[in-house]
Amino acid sequence: MKRIRKFAPALIVAAPFVILMSIFLVWPTLTTIEKAFIHNEELSFFNMSRAMSGTYKDSFVITAQLSFITSLIGGGIGLVMAILLRTLPVESRSRTIADSWSAVASQLGGLPLAFAFIALLGTQGILTKVLAAIGIDLVELGFSLTGLAGWALVYLYFQIPLMFLIMTPAVTSLRSSWFESATSMGASSWQFWRAVGIPILLPTIVTGFVLLFVNSFSAYATAYALSTGAGQLIPLQIRFILQGNVITGEDELGFAIVTWALILLALSLVAVTLLQRRVSRWAEQ
Repeated sequence: MKRIRKFAPALIVAAPFVILMSIFLVWPTLTTIEKAFIHNEELSFFNMSRAMSGTYKDSFVITAQLSFITSLIGGGIGLVMAILLRTLPVESRSRTIADSWSAVASQLGGLPLAFAFIALLGTQGILTKVLAAIGIDLVELGFSLTGLAGWALVYLYFQIPLMFLIMTPAVTSLRSSWFESATSMGASSWQFWRAVGIPILLPTIVTGFVLLFVNSFSAYATAYALSTGAGQLIPLQIRFILQGNVITGEDELGFAIVTWALILLALSLVAVTLLQRRVSRWAEQ
C-alpha cells in the first residue's frame, strides 16, 4: 500500500497518456497483427507470405532503397550544414535563417510539397520548361517525379532539414577547447573531425540516419500526390488494398503488409539501440 501511495501521483498523471496510447496505438497495432495472420477465418501464415512475394516484395525493395538513399544523402548534407554553422552565433542572421528554414521545411510534406515540385519539375513545370528552352529535356533524360530519382529529390527537401535539427544540438555541445587542443598540436580541421568530432557524434548520427529512414519509409501523402494515387511504394500499396481495390476477402493482405512494415521499423529501432550502445562503449575506450 505504501508503494502504491508513493507512486499514485505519477500514475494519475500518466493515466491519460497510457489510455490514449492504448486506444490509438496499442489496440490498432494488435488488431492489425491479428488480422494479418487470419486467412479464411483460420490462423495462417498465408497472407504474410504473400505480402513478401511478387509485386509486394518489389514494393518493399523500392521503398527501402528510397529510404536508404534519402537517409544517406539527406543525413550527410544535414550533418555538414550543422558542422559549418556551429561557429556562428545563435543570433546571427545566417543561423537564424537556417534554423527557421529547417523548422519549417522538416515539417513541410504531403500535398503542398508535392504540388510545389510538380509546378517546378513536373512535365509542364516552370524549371522543366526553362531547361527545355536551353536544350536540356528532363523527360528525354528519363527524369520523372513519379520515379525513384524524383521521389528522392522531393524527400530530400524535408530529410535534410530534419537531420540538421537533429545534429545541431549535438554539434553545438562539442567543446571548443577540444578543437583548440587539437589545432595546438598541429591537427587540421579535417583531422579533428575525423579523429575526434565524428566519433563523438557517431551515436547521434546513427540515430538520425535511422530516424530519417523510418520517416521516409512511412511517408504517404507526398508520394500519393506525386503518383496520383498509384505507385509501388509500400504506403501506397497499403492504401490501395485497404480501400477495397482488391478481390473481396483479401483485405487481410493489406494488414499483412502493414505488419511487415511494423516489423521492419521495429527492427530498425532495435538496430539503432544496439549500435548506440556499441558506439558508446567504443567512444569511452
